[in-house]
Amino acid sequence: MREVDLRSADLNLLIVLSALLQERSVTRAASRIGMSQPAASRALARLRGLFADALLVEGPGGYVLTTRANEMLPRLRDILAGIGGLLDERTFDPAKAAGSARLLMLDLEAAILGPQLIARLTDQAPALDLEIVPPGLRPLDSLEGDAVDALIGVVDHAPAGIRKRKLYDDRFVTLMRTTHPAATGDLTLDRYLELDHMVVSITGAGRAWVDEILARAGRERRVRVRVPSFFAAIEIAARSDLVMTLPSRLARTAA
Repeated sequence: MREVDLRSADLNLLIVLSALLQERSVTRAASRIGMSQPAASRALARLRGLFADALLVEGPGGYVLTTRANEMLPRLRDILAGIGGLLDERTFDPAKAAGSARLLMLDLEAAILGPQLIARLTDQAPALDLEIVPPGLRPLDSLEGDAVDALIGVVDHAPAGIRKRKLYDDRFVTLMRTTHPAATGDLTLDRYLELDHMVVSITGAGRAWVDEILARAGRERRVRVRVPSFFAAIEIAARSDLVMTLPSRLARTAA
């Protein structure tokens, strides 16, 4: 039997191959496994070279599988299922874990969660180091590209292949300096909209969550200032008439 050198093959391509053969569409396969369409097309080209077979060919109504692709599909399912079962048997021992964990989150989130997380790591995984990374313009791209291990923040829609878990519930509150003219009396919606607002925006563009809610109600506020950091926003709010609306946990830490 001829021995195959597995070191020369990218076994991650088998996951792409499985999606391509089942979906019979580069676009649908890419969406299924959380890849871009161009990346899936490049992977298909590499797979064709690896197997010396077209695998997918143009047919009536779209792609059809070649004879070899049809033959390998059930074997591929069994192989991937076997690997999945093998990995499920792994046991993780945090006390023996070493290296570095990279978490992506905003500055004030790091201030809130960081101390508890560091205390937990010190107790349960003392050899594991922690690196907190700022979100940047495309945080989900960093996660999909394995530049970070986890993203902590508000994510409405996680792409395919990304697992999402809720950490806690929170409510939004409005933060202002103690001597602000609006600090006394009821803060009605009309009065709220008369104020000058500040938002924390990593990209510097697009509407904040509050503005999306207001727009659905046909209302609008004036956002005078955008800043990329919660701590910068807090210092500005403490020394001006600008107000900011943010999750209550972040507001309590700021206050």
